[in-house]
Order: sequence, then structure tokens, then C-alpha cells
Amino acid sequence: MTMEKLELGAQGAVVSRMGLGCMGMSEFYGDRNDVESTATIHRALDLGVTFLDTADVYGSGDNERLVGAAIRDRRSEVFLATKFGNMRQGNPPVLTVNGRPEYVRACCDASLERLGVDHIDLYYQHRVDPNTPIEETVGAMADLVTAGKVRYLGLSEASSTTIRRAHKVHPITALQTEYSLWERHVETDILPTIRELEIGFVAYSPLGRGFLTGSIDATKLAPTTDSRRTRYPRFSEENFEKNQVLVNRVRAIAERKGAMPGQLALAWLMSRGKEVVPIPGTKRREYLEQNAEAADLVLTQADIAELEAAIPASEVVGDRYAAGGLRAIDR
Repeated sequence: MTMEKLELGAQGAVVSRMGLGCMGMSEFYGDRNDVESTATIHRALDLGVTFLDTADVYGSGDNERLVGAAIRDRRSEVFLATKFGNMRQGNPPVLTVNGRPEYVRACCDASLERLGVDHIDLYYQHRVDPNTPIEETVGAMADLVTAGKVRYLGLSEASSTTIRRAHKVHPITALQTEYSLWERHVETDILPTIRELEIGFVAYSPLGRGFLTGSIDATKLAPTTDSRRTRYPRFSEENFEKNQVLVNRVRAIAERKGAMPGQLALAWLMSRGKEVVPIPGTKRREYLEQNAEAADLVLTQADIAELEAAIPASEVVGDRYAAGGLRAIDR
């Protein structure tokens, strides 16, 4: 397997055809195992999966520390992306969004220290702050580029209007937003906008937070370490089995093709165009290797149509995020 490299956006960024989402290594999806997570990052680099994605809020900084330690001797191989803007405040913590210029600068310096690097390749605003004009936030981010602390800028879960406003302040290299066979809201307005502006699209949760792999056992999602049942309504007790019917359809197609359901889901995303780069997350080498193999799958138009028919949007049950959770708030 040879992992293809491609341009992300029109500003000169070059990334692997598929990235690695590192969030679950530190929280949300079960117990941590930093040794295996580190080995997974090293294996990703060996396979040519060099686009690594983290954020300051993941594990309250622990994920950046983990990623930074793992790449310390291999920094030159990595295209490193991290994010700022989501804050946990209070006890119990409540998630808020901050895009004020002074906060942008402070977050960048803190991330550089935790990661142990002298620059961040791609720096995203994790969510749009409704109380701070996007021009002010992106202006502060642009100053980080001028200072050499950041190479390229990105947004996450931003609306088309916000993307256009931001792009006028400083070229945006990538938009990161959820996109998968069972979450296709970006196709109406977002994808046409980023294609027009020549902005790359980074698809997070391309496997539906693991659901599209067909291997999730709802009875084993321990509430103390795995928050999927409470944070994501599609995993809730009342919705799980209904959504499992859709995944079973994909599993049947995968069995016919001699592949795994998750591999087909990733291959489908990559068939959307070279501007779409999925970043499936995992903390295990076994699953990383399975995901990476999807880059070699070629789908016919008939395959694509069959997969889309297997999971029509009208049959997916449950919202993306629970009320009060980390959601797309930009309009």
C-alpha cells in the first residue's frame, strides 16, 4: 500500500490522502492506553498516514501532549493540525466558545508548548464564536502565520457565509466538518462553497464515530469512559437498533465485495473528490491498518449509488449531537 499525497486547498498544503483523528486516544471513546496510542501514531507514519489531527480541548490538553511526545523524533514527517476555541468552564464543566483575538494568541502558544513544536501546520478555529466577529478571530490567526507559529488556517463547522467572510481576511486552507455516509448535510451548501473558493474539506467522524464499521456493541459502551450513548442521540437506546439496520445493509455490500463496512464508508468519502480528506480516528494499530487499506479501494458508480441507497438521510434516526453538547452553532 502506498498512501497518496495531495494538495489540501490552494495555499500549498500537502497531506496524506487520509489522516488520523487522535481525539479518542485521550477521552470520550473508552479507556485510555497511551502506549498503544503512541504505537498507533508511529504505525500511521510508517504507512504514510502523516496528517495528524488533535485539539487543545481533547483530554484538556492531554491529547496534544500525547501527540507531541509521539512525533518528537519524527516531526519532519508530520502535517500537524490542532484547534482552539472550545473551553470547558465551571464544575461540572460547561462547554463554551471563545474566538477573541487575545484568546487565539494565548491558545496557540499553549498548544505549541504542549506539542513541543515550533510551528503548527494547520490551525483551526474549532467552533465559531457567535459573540466575536469572524474577521477579528481570523485576523488574529493571520498574525500567527506572519509570526511563523502557524502555516495554514482552517475553520470547523462554519457556515458558508462565515467561510466567505473569513476567506476575505486571510486564505482559508481547510474546513473541517462532519461528513459520512450517514451525515451528508454539507452537500447542499458547504461543499459547493469550499469548491468554489478552492478550500480543502477535512471530514471528521467519517465512520459515524465507529457506527459505520458495524462492530459497535451497544451493551459494551461503558458510560463512565465512553460517552457516545449520551453525547450522540444516534447511539441512544431508542435509536441504536434502527440505525443498525442501515449499517447491516452496508455490511451486506461489503461482504459481497470482500471488504469491511468501514472501508467502504471511507472509500465512498474519498470518491467525493480529491478535496475531501477523511480523518478516521482510532487508538489501535489494527483498526488503523484496516482504515488505511480503504485508500486502495476503487468504487464504481454503481457501488456508490448502492451505498447511498443503503443509508438514505431520511432513515437515519437521531440528531448529530445531544442538546447542550458540542454542536455546530454557526449560521
